[in-house]
Amino acid sequence: MISSLELATEYAQRLFTLGDVSAVRFFGGAALRLDGVQFGMVMEDVLYFRVDDASRDAFLAAGSGPFIYRGSARDVRVATWLSVPPGILGQSETLRVWAVAAHRAAIAAAAAKKKRR
Repeated sequence: MISSLELATEYAQRLFTLGDVSAVRFFGGAALRLDGVQFGMVMEDVLYFRVDDASRDAFLAAGSGPFIYRGSARDVRVATWLSVPPGILGQSETLRVWAVAAHRAAIAAAAAKKKRR
């Protein structure tokens, strides 16, 4: 069985054309980072990308679902992280395009968070 970090490393290698994409441990899985910004994560063998209003509809139309984790009292749905559809995973160029959108969404989210502080 492949670990989340090993799987994330495989995705990072496939996305090498974006730059220095790294895979690092992240809670119970692994994170994908580019230029210090986390834009993806692998949890329980599922790749999730960061989404925003500009990219969410394409993910949902392709059958993506939100990242869900078990909270202390109930399941928590994280709508800003959506699964990458299996059909996209097998298409390197399309995966790259979706990763670029995820990176853009992650940068915008980080900037908005800084602004709120």
